[in-house]
Amino acid sequence: MKELRRFKYALEGIFTAVKTESHFRFHLVAAFYVFLFAYLGDFSITEWCVLLITVGSVLALELVNTAFESLCDLYSKEQNPLIKRIKDIAAGAVLIFAFCAAAVAVFLFLSTGKLQSGIMRIYQNPLWFIPLGLSAAGSVIFIIFPKKNKHK
Repeated sequence: MKELRRFKYALEGIFTAVKTESHFRFHLVAAFYVFLFAYLGDFSITEWCVLLITVGSVLALELVNTAFESLCDLYSKEQNPLIKRIKDIAAGAVLIFAFCAAAVAVFLFLSTGKLQSGIMRIYQNPLWFIPLGLSAAGSVIFIIFPKKNKHK
């Protein structure tokens, strides 16, 4: 039972980040499209594993960055050069990993020709444009406008 509560707390942490962190929502949307195009490009099991590890690492690192920022804010909300340094370094870690993850995606999609094959699948079935267009609009709204908390 204790382990189930810990799992629940971890999920609460993820949902809190989704509600409060636009960068986390951006990474989730990017992950959605990466996985969608990996599906359309017929990725192998190895390519899927590389994507899952890479995307999961970016999301996990973004959560760690959010935790550092929250801890710093708990300590002091006032301007403090050391707190700024801590926050900037943590954000820099996410940025470095996000760039590396983007490079991994470029290598996996472009060097294998899987992006082109995924795009061709979309062009061969124009009905794909409807959910893609709707998901693009929904993604922008999801990233920019977080769900309002009714219990504030």
